[in-house]
Amino acid sequence: MRRVITYGTFDLLHYGHINLLRRAKEQGDYLIVALSTDEFNWNEKRKKSYFPYEERKRMLEAIRYVDLVIPEENWDQKTTDVDKYQIDVFVMGDDWKGKFDFLKSQCEVVYLPRTPEISTTKIKTDLKDK
Repeated sequence: MRRVITYGTFDLLHYGHINLLRRAKEQGDYLIVALSTDEFNWNEKRKKSYFPYEERKRMLEAIRYVDLVIPEENWDQKTTDVDKYQIDVFVMGDDWKGKFDFLKSQCEVVYLPRTPEISTTKIKTDLKDK
């Protein structure tokens, strides 16, 4: 079984997220999503999510491409997650291109193109402008 992992906040879930998850799942048989906790988002990323972690987790678990949701609690856990979950493919959006190449000694690293016309930032901006 080919195991795939991706990471993100997945706040204000939209079709760009679904496209990413679908394409990530196409890389293997079992998709794990490491979901940023509220504490990690605030303490490390200085971002406040609209939906709390548990709500974002429930939404992700309802998506047919997602097999398991785990918490992302720090930047450094990627290396240990790859080992712990026996990951074959690490997937991220191409806005992170090159940032996780250090994992290539442990697994395949794939950067997928983002859905260009949509993002959580765009949604927030559009709503603010109304």
